[in-house]
Amino acid sequence: MATKHYLSYLQETMHSNWDGLAMTDLDGEHRYTYAQLAEAIAKLHTTWRTCGIKEGDKIALCGRNCANWGLLFLAVESYKAVVVSILPDFTAEGIYSLVDHSEAVLLYVGPNVKKKIDATQMKGLKATIFMDDMTIVEADDSFRKKFESADAAFAKEYPDGVKLTDVNYPIDNYDDLAVINYTSGSTGNPKGVMLTHLNLSGNVEFAHTRIPHKPGDTVLSMLPIAHMFGLMFEFLYQICEGASVYFLTQAPTPTVLMKAFAQVKPFMILTVPLVVEKIIKKGVLPKISSPAAKIMWKTPFLKNVIRGKVKEGLDKTFGGQLRYLIIGGAALNGEVEQVLHDIKYQYCVGYGMTECGPLISYEDWFRYAFHSCGKELPQCHVRIDSEDPTSKDGEIQVKGINVMKGYYKNEEATKAVFTEDGWMRTGDLGVLDKEGNIYIHGRSKNMILGPSGQNIYPEEIEDKLNSMPCVVESIVVEREGKLVALVFPDTSAEGKKILGSKSLTQLMEENRVAVNKDLPNYSPISAVELVASEFEKTPKRSIKRYLYK
Repeated sequence: MATKHYLSYLQETMHSNWDGLAMTDLDGEHRYTYAQLAEAIAKLHTTWRTCGIKEGDKIALCGRNCANWGLLFLAVESYKAVVVSILPDFTAEGIYSLVDHSEAVLLYVGPNVKKKIDATQMKGLKATIFMDDMTIVEADDSFRKKFESADAAFAKEYPDGVKLTDVNYPIDNYDDLAVINYTSGSTGNPKGVMLTHLNLSGNVEFAHTRIPHKPGDTVLSMLPIAHMFGLMFEFLYQICEGASVYFLTQAPTPTVLMKAFAQVKPFMILTVPLVVEKIIKKGVLPKISSPAAKIMWKTPFLKNVIRGKVKEGLDKTFGGQLRYLIIGGAALNGEVEQVLHDIKYQYCVGYGMTECGPLISYEDWFRYAFHSCGKELPQCHVRIDSEDPTSKDGEIQVKGINVMKGYYKNEEATKAVFTEDGWMRTGDLGVLDKEGNIYIHGRSKNMILGPSGQNIYPEEIEDKLNSMPCVVESIVVEREGKLVALVFPDTSAEGKKILGSKSLTQLMEENRVAVNKDLPNYSPISAVELVASEFEKTPKRSIKRYLYK
């Protein structure tokens, strides 16, 4: 069991950092010190008690990243209710379905969700509430009257305001359900992952031990907070440890991110590979691709100079105060990782999934093994279902206090994901070396069977293809027994400069031939097919492979 409840960390932080900044929207709309956060949580608790909301009730949150989303999450958890986390990208019909499935009694929505839903369609709710200003969108008269009387109840309960001594959150409910996280994974079939307070505490406990920070450190919340990767490591762990969280309330375009990094100066950045790959491919690779630069890159002494300048430039790009660059959610492009490795950047690639709340493996950047995704957490043990786990791929299976209870109201899926001896199947394939480093080679459901029974992992081929000229991203699919690469090309000014007098079709054929030289003879790419737009992705920026055949 985790030695400490995450709400215990939060209480201690409030005691030691009462007047410090807890979280704010980057645009300044909402801002909370830890004292203001404690008072806002207490006010929500009074409102819910007044309106008849009970411990164990489900409260759904569906909106953009913002300080009020974070406030609501902490208030629900410390009220002993259950957060139902719904991504705002779902359609209105999808939101209705998940609210109904979760049996939520309240739904808090952000501005974009408020515009697209008809709150009267969700009959099981007591109320739909606008999270930006905490006003009612839809409720019956009885609920409205109770809701409107909550301010008077709060004034009576806390006549002198909320004091530090009033902060007393429950820390004895490890096994109780904390979150139902609805995620739009690449299968296209959302499930409600049931995570307990123990699951959350295990993740916070690990981060407290291995990724320390101090009050006053800043972090940018840019990954979807409704997804466990962003929720846990850009918000919950940070706020429990006294950091100041800045919420990016708009789409994380490259221009927006660069400006935000410069403003926030984060000590840590958690991101998906796509963001890092764009920065390296656009800002670094063109500068080190000339014949002279390639020679300097590998020449003793000179390489230290040029690599040092690249590292200095990356540090500046990320705000100048970065101590940790943690990448997860998908495989990192090999060429990009080679650059980070060569310049000795403070990066690592971790591994996790929503069902583990989310972390499974991690390693400190100064001990991180190239191309791996770290070592198992003490809280979450790993085994490889293979006759030789160090050399032959097998399914990665996990067990430990980070692992979920199961899928909400879906016994069949829960039973299918666990082995008879209690290990959870991840669906990922990989090996585990003698030092304990995990290497992932693909998803079992994505694996293609070769002509003589060989295992072909499309992700490995895509990694090579994505390093070729004018390739932004790719998917390898099987058609009539042959491998076909679907490619979204770089048609920007820079891409056209690389293209020169060649046609895209001609260059892609050259890429195909070049990549095939590095592939086994049983897995050549037979053709390249260009696509007109980026591949559709999940919130953690994994391609929705099921959409492409």
